[in-house]
Amino acid sequence: MGRALLQSIHVHPVKAFRSVALREAVVEPWGLAGDRRWVLIDDGGKVVTQRQQPRLAPAVAELLPGGGVRLSAPGTDSLSVPVPPPGDTVVVEIFRDKVEGVLAADPAAHAWCSDYLGAGTRLVYMDDPATRRPVDPEFARPGETVTFADGFPLLVTSVASLDALNSLIAQGAHPAEGPLPMNRFRPNVVVAGTAPWAEDGWSRITVGEVAFRVAKMCGRCVVTTTDQLSGARGKEPLDTLGRHRHIDGRLVFGQNLVPLGRGTIRVGDPVTILE
Repeated sequence: MGRALLQSIHVHPVKAFRSVALREAVVEPWGLAGDRRWVLIDDGGKVVTQRQQPRLAPAVAELLPGGGVRLSAPGTDSLSVPVPPPGDTVVVEIFRDKVEGVLAADPAAHAWCSDYLGAGTRLVYMDDPATRRPVDPEFARPGETVTFADGFPLLVTSVASLDALNSLIAQGAHPAEGPLPMNRFRPNVVVAGTAPWAEDGWSRITVGEVAFRVAKMCGRCVVTTTDQLSGARGKEPLDTLGRHRHIDGRLVFGQNLVPLGRGTIRVGDPVTILE
C-alpha cells in the first residue's frame, strides 16, 4: 500500500442535510468547525433526521461567516439564517440525550423547514458545544463533548473499504444498487491509501498535525440506504453489511473519532496510524 492521505473533508452544518465538501477544516474538541451545530426538532422536541424524513437528503445548508447557514432545497427559495443571540434555550431530545439549544431567532427559518418537510419543525443552534452534550460515557474520557452528531465528534471512512464493500454488493442480492458513493455514510474525513478494513484495528491516528483517538466502530442505520441526491431508499448497503460486517451486534462501516487536540486539517494531509 502507498502512503495514507486525507482524501476529502466533509461537514454537515445542519444535521441530516447534505454534506458540504471542504479543502480544509479547523478541528475543535467537539468536532470539525461548523459540523452539526444546527438541528431540526419536531413539535415534541425530538431531533428530525433522514431516518424519519429522507427528503432532507437533497437539502443543503451552506456555512456562512460567523456560524450562520444559508438553507436551500429543490423547489424552494434560499434563506440565510444567522446565529441566534444568547437567550432562552429549548430541550432537544437526540437519541437518549436531552440537550439544551437556542432556537433560530427568525420565525422564517422555522417556516422554511416546516414548509419543505410538510411537518412542523423548528431549527435549533448549539450555542456552547464545550458544555452542552457529553460524549457517551461508556466510550468517553472526562470532559469530552460533541455537537448534534449521532454520538461522536468525527467519523472516518476509507476509500479501500468502500471499494471492498461495493465489490461485495456486486456479488449480492441487489447488485443494481451499487456501486454506492461515499456520501451514503456521511463521514467527516475520508482516507485513501490504506488496505480494506484497516481502520478496524486503529486506536490512535494523526491527520496532518492533529491527533485523534478511535472511540468505537460506527454502527450503521437506514440513512445509508438513502440516495443523498434524491432521497430514494433501497436495500443496500445494509443487506451486504448484515452478511459481511455484522460485528458486536451492529452493522459497521467506519470508525468514530475524538480529537486529542486542536488544529487545521487539509485535503492531502498525511494520515499516520500511531497504534
